[in-house]
Order: sequence, then structure tokens, then C-alpha cells
Amino acid sequence: MKTKREEIRNIAIIAHVDHGKTTLVDELLKQSGVFRENQEVAERVMDSNDIERERGITILSKNTAVYYKNTKINIIDTPGHADFGGEVERVLKMVNGVVLVVDAFEGAMPQTKFVLKKALELQLPVIVCINKIDRPEARPDEVIDEVLELLMDLDASDEQLDCPFVYASAKSGIAVLDLSDEEKDMQPLFETILEYIPAPEGDPDANTQVLISTIDYNEYVGRIGVGKVDNGVLKVGMEAVVVNAHDTARQEKVRISKLYEFEGLNRVEVSEASIGSIVAISGISHLSIGDTICSPEEPVAIPFQKISEPTIAMQFLVNDSPFAGQEGKFVTSRHLRERLFRELNTDVSLRVEETENMDSFRVSGRGELHLSVLIENMRREGYEFAVSKAEVLYQKDEKGHLLEPVETAYIDVPEEFTGTVIDKLSQRKGELQSMNISGSGSTRLIFHIPARGLIGYRGEFLTDTRGNGIMNTAFEGYVPFKGDIQYRKQGSLIAFETGEAVTYGLYNAQERGQLFISPSQKVYSGMVVGQNAKNDDIEVNVCKTKHLTNTRSSGADDALHLTPPRLLSLEEALDFIDTDELLEITPKTLRIRKKILDPKLRKRGNKS
Repeated sequence: MKTKREEIRNIAIIAHVDHGKTTLVDELLKQSGVFRENQEVAERVMDSNDIERERGITILSKNTAVYYKNTKINIIDTPGHADFGGEVERVLKMVNGVVLVVDAFEGAMPQTKFVLKKALELQLPVIVCINKIDRPEARPDEVIDEVLELLMDLDASDEQLDCPFVYASAKSGIAVLDLSDEEKDMQPLFETILEYIPAPEGDPDANTQVLISTIDYNEYVGRIGVGKVDNGVLKVGMEAVVVNAHDTARQEKVRISKLYEFEGLNRVEVSEASIGSIVAISGISHLSIGDTICSPEEPVAIPFQKISEPTIAMQFLVNDSPFAGQEGKFVTSRHLRERLFRELNTDVSLRVEETENMDSFRVSGRGELHLSVLIENMRREGYEFAVSKAEVLYQKDEKGHLLEPVETAYIDVPEEFTGTVIDKLSQRKGELQSMNISGSGSTRLIFHIPARGLIGYRGEFLTDTRGNGIMNTAFEGYVPFKGDIQYRKQGSLIAFETGEAVTYGLYNAQERGQLFISPSQKVYSGMVVGQNAKNDDIEVNVCKTKHLTNTRSSGADDALHLTPPRLLSLEEALDFIDTDELLEITPKTLRIRKKILDPKLRKRGNKS
């Protein structure tokens, strides 16, 4: 007999990047009394990872819970980037409704569409929260029309179209149901959640079923599965069976050793959990996303959509440059293998394959951002390794024709840059689908473009639009191969010998192109020290000093004027490298190098 648990609500907060989801969760936590009056609270408290804080993006979905009028509201803060869309698709299985946060100025954006589509397919009710209404250029009324249009485009049902709208400023901690209402606190949003999001329902007397939707990992307790109790009761000490809808052979007997529920930002140990509760379970070593924990009498797996396949791959290699092992703590293939396979514990959209070469691993992910976040995390943990240029993963159709992944790119640029952007993307096999000019002098371009056409384009895009352009992409599907693309028009400047770069050598080299290094930096033969102005690679001697004569002092070097070098970030370096180059990554330094360091062998390789 199905019953509802009226004292619980389970919601996910979904939105495009930077529309204020995490700040909104902060306020709900504060106003529900999770923190003490005088407690120091960091901004965006849910973004616990350093990279999340620096980039202002959410990468991993997070669980929290607040109490309002004796009702426990379980809240899941989800990522907004398409690269982490796999996270969002899964957590929606745990909730009974979503709060869609939309920026009152930017309006509905591509990733909003991606996550909203998933929520509508699961028949979840939607509350629309128009955030940042205190922005000077806010246009809430137009944004509401845009959201309704988007809902219609996505074939929302009549009930879903009849969704409530709440206006908020998460930063100021206020929400109102009508723009003319007096602004006090977040109460209108809390009330709307209680009224509009249905309570979870299930059969408390049926056999237990818990679908694991996310996995956390902790050095001390190992894997922790997070999921919602759909039916029955889960108790500490009970015998259970783990089954999986996509793997019918899986039947593992387990015992529930520890059970937690969420309270504020903490996990609290409980002895049992009933229908509708979102729980964390530790002590089951081989638990993975999509598994169902059932009572042993009659185990039935809960259906679960397959995780999206990766579209892009890179080689991760042991660093074998002349400077290998000088800056990193973990440098061997064993270290690299352990770390990459450990990442699979929590990141289900990632694939790691061993290759014929013991020192090389093929790592596939959802996009460049997905892989660059992994690289940055490993670098900060003290790993030293090298990576190759990203390549897309092709597929074949029944007739054996090559198919490649294609993305939809949504680009907002000031009008004067549209010509350059259209020209560049057309060279990369992009096809312009539509072009709309808004009143503010900004143009929205929509392109269909092969995923490989976007590799290495972001840096160029920011330069071309002087930092004013915004580009968002969403995976569209696989299409027939569109032909070769030339990635980089310019060649590399390659160091001729190993040593220390000096002003005189760099001064002569900078006439050939743009440098990436400054004086007194150590270089080795075969390392890329800059970008050639022409399209071929040339070797330059940046360690060359001026010969001393009896008429001049060596101090005359100091008068030479060097143009400041271009210092590449991790993303820019990944964008820059060509197919015959590697990016050497250490905790302190990023170096671009040729795969073949020896100039004679390299020339021979190029000829063949």
C-alpha cells in the first residue's frame, strides 16, 4: 500500500553555470537556522573543492537538508556545465521536483535547457526562481516569457507549464511571489516548495529498494553510496542484495554496516531509514551508480538510464622529459595508474583504459573541461605526468561509415565581432543555424559544429572577442564525418639545446614569434618555447650568450628590450598543443614539448 511521507520534500536545484544555485542554497541554509547566529560561514559553502571555489562552478552534486515548519527539505545542488551533465541526470532520480534558477538578465541559457529537458522527461514538477532581480539590467518579465517558451519547446505538460514563479535575490537573501511585494526573506520560496513539490511516496511494508544515484569516496570508510529509499525500510545490520538493471548477472550479498541521513552540511548516523529518506550507506566495497540495494527475499532492480558515453579522449603518460621527477611527488606508472583508477570511484562519466605501453593510459571524458579539472586536481596533489592533445571518439554505423560527435554552440558576442567568429567557426566545419540581434547590440549565433572543431578554440574565441564573448555548448549527437580540420595555423619555436634561457638568446628568438618563457628559465632540447609567426616549426637557441670582445662589456645585454612572454594557463596549453606535441604537467610547471625530442629523429619521423 503506497503512502506519502508529508514531513519530507526532496528537491534538486538546477540552472545554467553562474546563475546563483549555490548562493541560493547558502541562503536557504542560513535562514532555516542551520548555522548559529554568530557562526562564520564561507560564501558558496556547498562548493567544497578548491577548483570549484576558484572557477565559481559546481562540479560534483552535493546533498544538504534544511528544516522549515517541521518539514525536512532535502536539497541537491547540481552542476550547471554540460561536461558534468551526467551528475545531474542521475540525481534527478532522487527528487520529486526541481527548482529552476534563471538569471534575471541572462535569461534561459543552453545548459538550463539540457537539465530542464531531463527533469521534464521524468515528469517532475518545476518551480521557476528568477534570481538576481536586484541587478541593474534585470528584465524579469521578458525572462519569464523566455522560460515559458523554453518549456513549450521541450514539450512540457499542461501541469508543468502551469508552474509557479518566484523572484529572488539569493545574494540579499530575499524572495517574493510578486515584484510589488515587500522584500523580507526567503519564506515565499520555502512556502512554494512545501505547497508545490509533492511528498515522496512508497510502500513502507514492501521489500526494501534503494537506488544508488551518487557515489562519494572517503579514504577511511571507502565508497559511500547515496540514494533514496523507494520502498520498505533500510536498517543497520540488515542483510541485503545488490542488483543492477543493466547487469542482470549482478547479485551480491551485503550487510548494511552504517547508515547516514543529511542534516545541514553534516551526515548524521541513523539506525534506520524509511521511504522518501535520502541516505548515505558505507561499508559496501563494490557499490556503483545504478545499483539497487534490496531485501534478499525478492530482489528487484530499479530501472536506471545508462550513463552518457564520453566524447573525447587523451593519453596520460609517465613524464619522460629530461626534467622528469624534479618537481613531483608521484611520478611512476604505478602512481599514475592508482590515481586514475581511484577517480573512477566517484566519476562515472570517465573511462580509463590501459594500453600496450605500460607507461600510457587512455582517459576518456565528456569534454575538455571534464578532463582539465581532473588534470588540475592531480597536479595539486603532487602528480607529475604528460598528456597528449585531446581527440574525439568516433563511432561507426551499420554500413561501416565513420560518425563523429557534433555539438550545438550557443555564442553571444557584441555585433562587431560576429564576422570574425562566423569565419573562424566555418573554417572548423561549423554550420550557422541561426543569428539573432538583440536590442543591446549583442548577437546570438547558434552553430552545429563537430566536437573536434571546438578543441583549442576557446582561447582563440576570447582573444577574437576581446573577452566579451560568451560560448556555451551542448552535445547534440553523432553525424557522418565532415572531413579534415586544420587546427593551428602557426608552428612552434623549439629550444635547440638544454640549459638556461638568457636575454640575448630570447631577444633573437622573439623576432620569430611569441615567446612562452622568460630569462633564467630552464629549457631542454625539443621543448616548445614559443609560437612561430609562420606555419612551420623552427629551432631557436634561447641559451645563446653574446661573445665577449675586448671592446664591449657583457653588461650591454641589459639594454636589450624583451616583449613580456605569453604565460599559458592549463586550458590554453591544452588548446595550444598539436598532435605531435605533449604537455608536461608538474605541481609547479607546465611545459609544452615535442613527442620526439631528438631533432634528427623528429625530422625523420615527419618525413615518414
